[in-house]
Amino acid sequence: MVSGTLFHCRKSSWPPEEYITRATLQLLDYDSATPPQHAWRRKLNTHPSKLKEFSITFMEAMKMIRLGLRLWSYVREEASHGRKAPIDPFTRESCRPSASQGVPLGGMGSGSISRGFRGEFRQFQIIPGSCDASPVMANQFSIFVSRDGGNKKYASVLAPGHHDGLWKSGGEGLSSWGWNLDGQHSTYHALFPRSWTIYDGEPDPELKVSCRQISPFIPHNYRESSLPAAVFVYTLVNTGKERAKVSLMFTWANSIGGISHLSGDHINEPFIGEDGVSGVLLHHRTAKENPPVTYAVAACETQNVSVSVLPCFGLSEGSHVTAKDVWAKMEQDGQFDRENFNKGPSMPSSPGDTHCAAVSASAWVEPHGKCTIAFSLAWSSPKVRFMKGKAYHRRYTKYFGTSEGAASSLVHHALTNYKLWEGEIEKWQNPILQDDRLPDWYKFTLFNELYFLVAGGTVWIDSAPPIVESQNIRDNFKKKNKKNKKIKKTVVKVDKRKGATVEQTTMNGSVNDSYVGSESPEDTNSDLDDDDEKVNQITKKSHPSDKLSASMHDDDDDVGRFLYLEGIEYIMWCTYDVHFYASFALLELFPKIELSIQREFAKAVLCEDGRKVKFLAEGNIGIRKARGAVPHDLGIHDPWHEMNAYNIHDTSKWKDLNPKFVLQVYRDFAATGDFSFGAEVWPAVCAAIDYMEQFDRDNDGLIENDGFPDQTYDTWTVHGISAYCGCLWLAALQAAAAMAIQLGDSAFAEKCKAKFVKAKPVFEAKLWNGSYFNYDCGSSSNSKSIQTDQLAGQWYAAASGLPDLFDNSKIQSALQKVFDFNVMKIQGGRMGAVNGMYPNGKVDDTCMQSREIWTGVTYGAAATMIHAGMEQQAFTTAQGIFTAGWSEEGFGYSFQTPEAWATDGHFRSLLYMRPLAIWGMQRALSMPKASLEAPKLNFMDRIHISSHHGTPNSRGETGVRKIAGKAGCFGNPVLHCAC
Repeated sequence: MVSGTLFHCRKSSWPPEEYITRATLQLLDYDSATPPQHAWRRKLNTHPSKLKEFSITFMEAMKMIRLGLRLWSYVREEASHGRKAPIDPFTRESCRPSASQGVPLGGMGSGSISRGFRGEFRQFQIIPGSCDASPVMANQFSIFVSRDGGNKKYASVLAPGHHDGLWKSGGEGLSSWGWNLDGQHSTYHALFPRSWTIYDGEPDPELKVSCRQISPFIPHNYRESSLPAAVFVYTLVNTGKERAKVSLMFTWANSIGGISHLSGDHINEPFIGEDGVSGVLLHHRTAKENPPVTYAVAACETQNVSVSVLPCFGLSEGSHVTAKDVWAKMEQDGQFDRENFNKGPSMPSSPGDTHCAAVSASAWVEPHGKCTIAFSLAWSSPKVRFMKGKAYHRRYTKYFGTSEGAASSLVHHALTNYKLWEGEIEKWQNPILQDDRLPDWYKFTLFNELYFLVAGGTVWIDSAPPIVESQNIRDNFKKKNKKNKKIKKTVVKVDKRKGATVEQTTMNGSVNDSYVGSESPEDTNSDLDDDDEKVNQITKKSHPSDKLSASMHDDDDDVGRFLYLEGIEYIMWCTYDVHFYASFALLELFPKIELSIQREFAKAVLCEDGRKVKFLAEGNIGIRKARGAVPHDLGIHDPWHEMNAYNIHDTSKWKDLNPKFVLQVYRDFAATGDFSFGAEVWPAVCAAIDYMEQFDRDNDGLIENDGFPDQTYDTWTVHGISAYCGCLWLAALQAAAAMAIQLGDSAFAEKCKAKFVKAKPVFEAKLWNGSYFNYDCGSSSNSKSIQTDQLAGQWYAAASGLPDLFDNSKIQSALQKVFDFNVMKIQGGRMGAVNGMYPNGKVDDTCMQSREIWTGVTYGAAATMIHAGMEQQAFTTAQGIFTAGWSEEGFGYSFQTPEAWATDGHFRSLLYMRPLAIWGMQRALSMPKASLEAPKLNFMDRIHISSHHGTPNSRGETGVRKIAGKAGCFGNPVLHCAC
């Protein structure tokens, strides 16, 4: 942990007292209604600015013109099949992005809805890979206040009324409502997964209102965190001398945004549940035969709170009950008729019409009294179907079933358990929030960047096989598969019965088993069963998972399958070169999900997909996936079965994916101490290392780049040995050797050690220039550029408890160079770290990406600095991302942090995965004692190198579990052995 204070003199914290009077804070100090000391804040009258999208220079456009033409053709071809291309720079959203986002609703993987800081619900992502950014303005909270005698009345929508398109619905529509809130005395406070909106005397000067939004994002709780539900708790404080009747109304449109909004056949119906929970179900029939969605909008009736509903109203003049009628009824009575609960389902909506529902909750608040009213929103879309036909049940259906009625069960669960949610959230967050050594901006930005795990297009399914929906779908897939070329899939597993490691190969549907361990099926070692039992005993000591209650906690190790998008503009699931940065958040908070993703990629490494693909950068043809290569992503329209949706370059020739796989696997293995995971993925680790040997063309132990952008910087060309890929490779060799030792595969450890010992001096001789590592060893104009990410491999070595790759003096010198040039020479460090900088202090303008500031890379560099003992530089570096992206003086990227921005603030790719790398900083700050310790500092020198270490068969001669048993590596969950 850091020592001393890391707080800087720049304004990086806004105490709530600067936004809310101290007297109001004291009045609201009840039932968690007061916003926290550390939070992101905005006044509701802040006008959200439009964001500026990036543009490329004329020279960049000329270099990419052929790629652009091929990409345009590909986008059109995909559209002709009713599909979205994973990368489409030509189609722009109708809703221009603005600085208006806030904390999203719900847990992970069941679709998401974002909510802007001014109260609008937007960014609907219920259908996988589809995002509608436009706000649905009928979705609102409104307040109606009447004091004794009826002399004082106040009515207002609890959101400022200056929204584009609000007045298009005519006099009977939403424009007839009371959009009276100015927002000058109302403020928003965000600390994900909660937010607080404080109405300090608006619209009633004698009423203080706190709206607390709570979602079930609870680390290590794999049940509650999958639930598509949120709670809104209103705390009302009457400072007047008269009793006040306060009615709150929650209205919701039967819509998921996009083209199905007005498609028709949507139905609303009221419901009364247990424990006073009642409301309206809104059954939405989605367009294009996507799975249906059911919303539940509900409130909780108590002794002091009365709940009523209006199951259906419209926004146009022809509606039976119009929006204007709704407002008039609430202004007059403050509630709806009780008999509305007896109404059955509404008539289906007609195409072009919007059906909405309203739930009202009313209470009397005595003079100087307090009252709490709770609402909930849930949505149930139990089936997720991808574009090429496969369908699965979402994770939450394991607990709430697959019927439409699950939505009413979800709101009931939310309204009766949200206090338990909050208790667990506070237990998780408080140790960080109360650490006075950390800057305030870091505390709340750390938590708020987690918004992406909800709003980043996540899908979380149960582990059951795909749902077979119809014979037609099966027939269509048979026809398609006949057209496709051979698809070879290889799965490596341990056959406990035969006592050997087995490669199971599927070739066009037929299965063959081949044994890759040292023994044939007949040569079974009787000790293996004992070893397996030891493994089971070790892996039972999993990461402690906090319990909400016995009934709410899920002890099942099977956490299903999890996907999250690279970003809402780059639609690919679990993009691996970016997951390298983002995965620190999952490892820290949901390690079982992280391990499940690594298992998916481990399986993929051992698969070959021989279908032909056209790569758009050069127009050449290749196969979709080579055996031994780590895929770029898990696909988009048929995830897990059709990987590598990315088709700009042939990623089987990329130089960073395989080392990143090895590094992530070792980090996760070391952090969790999960030996069953280690044994399961070990064959893929070996295959990933072996695959890279083809790129060491001069046999110096180092891989070489091939003169095209063959790594995550996919417009930034690299020649020969490079700092980024070379450093990753050195770290991967070290990690593979350490893992081999701990799993007992000494031959492979010797092989990796030999490569490392050979490669390291070559790397330093070719790239070290006395103060940093050159970009590459080529002779191009930017070969001596200072790359922010030059020590990415060192970052992972340190984060995994492995020895440093280089002398500490070199590590600190390179990082100081990055800090002095890439950070501080860009507006005094107020924007983050630019990717490339020439030694003369000018930004490397070789390409678009070299001149960009990548948010996640900046966080990664800051994490590397913390590991190197350079905390002051680290927090100054990361604070540039906060200042430019999250602060009031910045560009407005909060809760939509982009992949990149230029030095003029123009962004590229909003809502992007990589900024989750800020959790790499948190790991560097806390570095918990791993369940599994790495071998000691000089372990690479202590490995005996046998005379046959270089033979191709070195791994094939040994069975991982058998060797581990002989070496005694499984005898203790905390290992110190060097075997």
